Amino acid sequence: MGDRGEDAARFERYRSIVYAVLAADELSLQAVKEACGEERPAFVTRVVKRLIDDGYLEQAGTKLDPQLRWRKDRQVFDPDLWIETKIFSDRLTQAPQEDRPRERLLAHGAASLRTGELLAILIRMGREGESALQAGDKIAAHYAQHSERLPDAGQGELKLISKAIAQTAFCQIMAGIELGRRVERAMRRHHEQVPLRIRSSGDALNYCRQRFGQLAAEATQEHFHVVCLDIKNQVLNVHTVSVGLLNQSLVAPREVFRPAIRDAAAAVILVHNHPSGDPTPSREDLAVTRRLEESAQMLGINLLDHIIVARHGCLSLREYEGNT
Repeated sequence: MGDRGEDAARFERYRSIVYAVLAADELSLQAVKEACGEERPAFVTRVVKRLIDDGYLEQAGTKLDPQLRWRKDRQVFDPDLWIETKIFSDRLTQAPQEDRPRERLLAHGAASLRTGELLAILIRMGREGESALQAGDKIAAHYAQHSERLPDAGQGELKLISKAIAQTAFCQIMAGIELGRRVERAMRRHHEQVPLRIRSSGDALNYCRQRFGQLAAEATQEHFHVVCLDIKNQVLNVHTVSVGLLNQSLVAPREVFRPAIRDAAAAVILVHNHPSGDPTPSREDLAVTRRLEESAQMLGINLLDHIIVARHGCLSLREYEGNT
C-alpha cells in the first residue's frame, strides 16, 4: 500500500476516536474506548492525550476513572484538519520539481502555475491513491470549459470528482476563490478612483496587458470589450460587448458604441482576445476594425486603437496596420 496507504489507514483510526470524543461535552475515557470497538485501548489513550496536549480537552476525575471535558467549543472544532496535521506528511516535497506547485510558485510566481497546481496548493493533502496535484488536475479538467461554475460547486459535487475533497479541502478552495473575488473588486475600485490616462498605443498595450491579463491567459472563447475614455483620455469604464467567435454581426456598431454613448465617452479602445494564444490579427479582425472605425467617425468618437490580447503577447492593430 505504501506510505500514502498507511497514512490513509491511520487517518481512519484517528477519525473513529476523535468522533467518539466529539459525541458529548463530557464523557469518560472508558466510554471512548468502548465506542471505538476493537481499536487498541493504548492507541485510544494516545490520541486522547494529543487532544489534551493541544488544549482541546482537559482531564478530570481519578486515574482509575478519567473524565474528559472539552475546553473549547466542539461545534467549531475541525476534526479532519486536526487529524491531517497529526498524520499526513507533505509527500509533494519528495516529488520531482515539476510536481511541486508550492516550490514553483515561490520560484516563478503564482501566475506561472496551471489551474490544477493552484488547486493542489489549496487542497494541500491527498488521499490514498490520489495526490493533491492529481485531485487539482481532475477538478481543473472538469471545469476547464466552465471555470465560472466552480464558485457555485458544492462539496458533494467536488467529492464526486476527487475523493481528496473532504470538508477541509472544500473550505480552503472556496476561501481561496472568495479571497480572489474580493481582491479583484478592490483592484477595480482602485482603478476607478485613479483614472488612467492613455496617450499612445504603447499606453493602451500596457493597460490591456494588466487589465485583461487573466482573459488572455485563461479564456477559451473570444471576448470583445470596449474601453471608454474621457476627453483627457482617462479610462471611464470597461464594458463587455460580446462573447463568442468574432464576426461583423456579433460586434455590430450599435452594440459597441451604445456603452460609449451612455458614458459620454470622447474616445474608445477596442479589445478582444485570441484563445489560440497567437495575437496575430485575422482578416475578420481587420475588417471589423475598419467597419467600427467608420462608425466611430460618424458618431464623433475617436477610436484610439484595437488591442488583441493573447497568452503569447498583445498586439496593437494601429501599429500593425501602420507597419504593413
